[in-house]
Amino acid sequence: MYGIVMALMIGLCCTACFPQVYFTAERVRSEGVAIDPSSPAYNLEGVAAASTEGAGGGEDASEEDFNLEVLSDERPKKGVEFDIPIVINAKVEQFVQYFQTTLRNRFSNWLALSGKYIPIMRALLRENGLPEDLVYLALIESGFNPYAYSRSKACGPWQFIYLTGKRYGLRVDWWVDERRDPEKSTVAAAKYLKDLYDMFACWYLAAASYNAGENKIAAAMKRYRTEDFWELTKYRYLKQETKDYVPQMIAAALIAKDPEKYGFVGIEYQEPLRYEKVNVPPLTSLSLIAAACEITLDELKELNPQLLRWCTPPEKPYEIKIPLGKKERFLKNFETLQPSERPPYRIHVVKRGENLVRVSRLYGVNGQTILDANQLGKGSRLSPGMNLIIPLPPHAPSDPNGGAKLTAKKKGEGRVQPAIEEGEEEILYTIKKGDTLWAIANEMGVNIGALSRWNNLHPEKKLRPGDKLRVRVTTAKVPPEPAKKKGPLEIIYEVKEGDTLWGIAKKYNLTIDDIRSWNNLEEADRIYPSDRLRLRLSGLRSSTLN
Repeated sequence: MYGIVMALMIGLCCTACFPQVYFTAERVRSEGVAIDPSSPAYNLEGVAAASTEGAGGGEDASEEDFNLEVLSDERPKKGVEFDIPIVINAKVEQFVQYFQTTLRNRFSNWLALSGKYIPIMRALLRENGLPEDLVYLALIESGFNPYAYSRSKACGPWQFIYLTGKRYGLRVDWWVDERRDPEKSTVAAAKYLKDLYDMFACWYLAAASYNAGENKIAAAMKRYRTEDFWELTKYRYLKQETKDYVPQMIAAALIAKDPEKYGFVGIEYQEPLRYEKVNVPPLTSLSLIAAACEITLDELKELNPQLLRWCTPPEKPYEIKIPLGKKERFLKNFETLQPSERPPYRIHVVKRGENLVRVSRLYGVNGQTILDANQLGKGSRLSPGMNLIIPLPPHAPSDPNGGAKLTAKKKGEGRVQPAIEEGEEEILYTIKKGDTLWAIANEMGVNIGALSRWNNLHPEKKLRPGDKLRVRVTTAKVPPEPAKKKGPLEIIYEVKEGDTLWGIAKKYNLTIDDIRSWNNLEEADRIYPSDRLRLRLSGLRSSTLN
């Protein structure tokens, strides 16, 4: 018996230090012998167990640290292996019972869902050199639900908050939330857990840090001068959630690896995820991709929970997952289903105070067209930060917000600018300190809306001295004797307070459409006092000009 005890001591210490070494619960409990949970040495964490310090908070791992008792009824199923330290103490047993009773139905659902995600997650943890049983952190974090979202705004199966996800390479924006991606989030979690283990040399402390943050655990260790997780749980410094985190992980691992033993029978495990990847152009409809694969839209979304919108992101081709074995069929169908030509488009980020009317006016695009392009209903409200796809007519200007233009034009194809009308020429105006679009428009005798469109600027955008603006001015000269000139006379009319296009048109026997055409005005553009309008007049009495 003494030889068995010594072998156990050596085996447990080695396992704590080298967590990749597999050990079975049967080996720990061989011949009905188990380590007393009340002993400090029952902690298998291995904080420097290979050194002169033991596993229990820096105390020597001597023979006296072990108390033995027979636990024949607790003997795990033969052959069950773990590659993380396993401690069965009162707290762990409490959560085993909690999962068996209060949380039984939910835990059963988690086990069923685990069949779908555990195989790929285990493989990714293994590829990154981590214990595969760390996968049970995802079980207690989210129940393997990619759509899980917490009150602290943590998201996905591994429950990353935004900043930590970003630190480990996860993209989170209007179009994509890679915290939901089972593959990418598992890789990020593996990197994070590896960093935590490198910091603490202990999987229990690493797991607790995953929950509370590494700074919190480091501060607790410094305050209470211990590297023993179980010792830290005796104090009030850590939140109860963090104290319970490691026992929950152990309890989940025990049940998940031997569910029948704990009364979870008849679990219908879901089929493992199996997929392959293809690249699709920017802003490709998910419905079109699903049709090309000959699957339902829901099946495609199930493989790609990270996609937040009805289409793929806009900036570059996107790698999307499709069911295994569908790639050849997808490539064949996609070639015929996708449109031969993609109209130019732009992404507009909605600012505070903007509404659909203002955005449609800014781009000269019908509001319903914008709603249709973004699959929005008529009652939809725009919120700050929302990304809108703006389909553009062939004559559309560059992005009014100064952003990069996003089109699907062929290489070498230039952007089509509105044609310069007869009697016009384009000049460059150098911006001076204090200039505004309003002041420049007044000085040059053009409408501010037209000036904005010519230069790819939002009307409220701040100007930088030294930049140049394109301005289209008339080259027609007013003859000294208009009455003798054949054809229409062009004049510059300065808008006064209270003027409307209808009133000006009536005064000069013109149509509103003519005035808009001559001054590059859209239907939604307004006129303001001091604006200057070009009017083409014919057959006027001199009194009309007064």
